[in-house]
Amino acid sequence: MAATTASLSTHVLDTAAGRPAAGVAVTLETSDGTVLAEAVTDADGRIGDLAADLPAGALRLRFDTGAWYAARGEVTFYPEVVVAFTLSAAEHHHVPLLLSPFGYSTYRGS
Repeated sequence: MAATTASLSTHVLDTAAGRPAAGVAVTLETSDGTVLAEAVTDADGRIGDLAADLPAGALRLRFDTGAWYAARGEVTFYPEVVVAFTLSAAEHHHVPLLLSPFGYSTYRGS
């Protein structure tokens, strides 16, 4: 059965260590900076239900990578990763982040 509202989840993987990135703070915002949701990745690096009943349009996920690396005594080139995307109505969206100290990538997951 298809979703009747838009929803969002995320997942952060520490590609340098080859494991989930537990404890990363994530904020979901509108394009004007209004905060819609905040959460922290679980032991599996996931936030399964970050938000639901979301409006269609431009949104962004802000990952606090600087604090996450600092808590581990590691240096990173990216103190924050912001992923901007367009949300389609009435679908579930999954936006993973593949993270290392000096690079990152993302994609639309399922």
